[in-house]
Amino acid sequence: MRVRPFDWTALTLVIIGAINWGLIGFFQFDLIAALFGGVDSWISRIIYAIIGLCGLYCLTFYGRLSERHDSSIRD
Repeated sequence: MRVRPFDWTALTLVIIGAINWGLIGFFQFDLIAALFGGVDSWISRIIYAIIGLCGLYCLTFYGRLSERHDSSIRD
């Protein structure tokens, strides 16, 4: 599995999103909203959307890991 720079960026943003959800769940504190002007601010919504898209992109990791696992079994 070849790791591209975009893979690292997407994974980093997904981790940030997961930390934000953890903060919301445990402390009712939305870090993204606090940093960028509230949930309804346009910049917050863009950040939420980018993190969501990165999460969808990270689903492709399963396919690539599966391909790597299948090729290692054949060797």
